[in-house]
Amino acid sequence: MKKTIQTLAMAAIAVVSMTSCEDDDTPQIINEEEVITTVTYTLTNAVDNTDRVILRSVDADGDGTIDMESVSGPLTSGANYNGEVRFENELESPTENITEEVIEEGDEHEVFYTTTVSGVSISKTDTDVNGDPLGVMTTINTGAAGTGVLTIVLRHEPSKPNDGTLSGAGGETDIQVSFNVAVQ
Repeated sequence: MKKTIQTLAMAAIAVVSMTSCEDDDTPQIINEEEVITTVTYTLTNAVDNTDRVILRSVDADGDGTIDMESVSGPLTSGANYNGEVRFENELESPTENITEEVIEEGDEHEVFYTTTVSGVSISKTDTDVNGDPLGVMTTINTGAAGTGVLTIVLRHEPSKPNDGTLSGAGGETDIQVSFNVAVQ
């Protein structure tokens, strides 16, 4: 009996030892967040392609602090603009176009736009593979003259579909930039 208990105890120890010595060297695929140093939002008037407004934000060292924000000029009142946002990592050579990944993984991303400029509305015109809004492509309709702030937020893993608002989308913010804009 004593011999049987010893044999069972040794077998149990061997089983525990074998299961605890699993191979920890198995590579794990981790989808690390991309570094985004530059956000460029190009707005082109739908009836006058010479009326182009470029909003650009640069974080030259990629540490999350915006070094420069620029707006090339005012939007025209009572106009419609086609917009396209571009996300880049300029720390890479050549510059890495993060927008391609955002589009490719569109079901895991969404771009949100908010503005305090009265009479300005922004609509997303592109969708992900599931038909949910993506927001890389937009239209902007301007109203009367005014000034305010336009904010762009790239969200990773928002709830989709969602109510179209940043607060209702959930997920994590990959980057958020704000621009002082004018409508004249």
